[in-house]
Amino acid sequence: MARIITAAAAQMGPIAREESRTSCVNRMIEMMREAKSRGVRYMVFPELALTTFFPRWYMEDWKEVETFFERTMPTKETLPLFEKAAEWGIGFYLGYAELTEDGHHFNTSILVNDKGRIVGKYRKVHLPGHSEHEPHRPWQHLEKRYFEPGDLGFPVWRSMGAIHGMAICNDRRWPETYRSMSLQGAEIISLGYNTPDENTSAFEPKHLRNFHNDLVVQASAYQNSCYVIATAKAGIEEGVGMIGGSLIAQPSGEIVAKAQTLEDELVVADLRLDLVQMGKETVFNFAKHRRIEHYGRITSQTGVELPPAGEVEGEDVLSRK
Repeated sequence: MARIITAAAAQMGPIAREESRTSCVNRMIEMMREAKSRGVRYMVFPELALTTFFPRWYMEDWKEVETFFERTMPTKETLPLFEKAAEWGIGFYLGYAELTEDGHHFNTSILVNDKGRIVGKYRKVHLPGHSEHEPHRPWQHLEKRYFEPGDLGFPVWRSMGAIHGMAICNDRRWPETYRSMSLQGAEIISLGYNTPDENTSAFEPKHLRNFHNDLVVQASAYQNSCYVIATAKAGIEEGVGMIGGSLIAQPSGEIVAKAQTLEDELVVADLRLDLVQMGKETVFNFAKHRRIEHYGRITSQTGVELPPAGEVEGEDVLSRK
């Protein structure tokens, strides 16, 4: 019997700096209510779904910074979301800023099952941006200032009838993210993102922001034979345009559902997990086809190491007799 899970990317429109957690949660509950009416059993909310994207501001006072962080989960404000998930039998992915008991700061997501229980946690590994104030930018991208690189790796979990993995925003651009989880059999990889529609570190045509978002999600779904649910924060948030474009890509690399607005929007698709197994057993049968003896450089080296200086002369094949 085919395994089919109806899932949704729960895109959120902009969150103002003064918008409360309660307001954000109420918006999510309304999308969950719609999801229930459409037969959804699992849904993915964006990165930092409880606050505005605060790394766009340079703040020296860490007491101010930590007003954007959660010290526990669920909190008083988010508990209603967990309760509705249990009542309606809908699991979810939630991104938020996490402050640990021992004072560490992470960009975090959790996997919550259809009984309202937290079954998995992920902390963002690939932090983009910069750590110091760069006043020449129209806005900052200070994730390297406010967050530490994740310390949990790329785990997966069996839950709600599938093998789930999680990633966050910039993680989606790195092939190692997906391969690490697909080597553990990941069938559904969920990721939330907050991506501005302009690159402030270098010139980049605006249309490439959405193009590259689709490209990495589709290619990674295909190369790892899994579903990828990518969910955006969208619209004009505190004067900054966010690309939106939430999508669900299937193991063929094809987009099966995509957002049509830059507002709160539910993007729904049926995930046919038999398609996942087809790819994992044929083209991307890792046990048969991977050649790890040639991949060592990937994990032993970070920056580029150029070949020796000087052009290679090559073998003089023309003078052979």
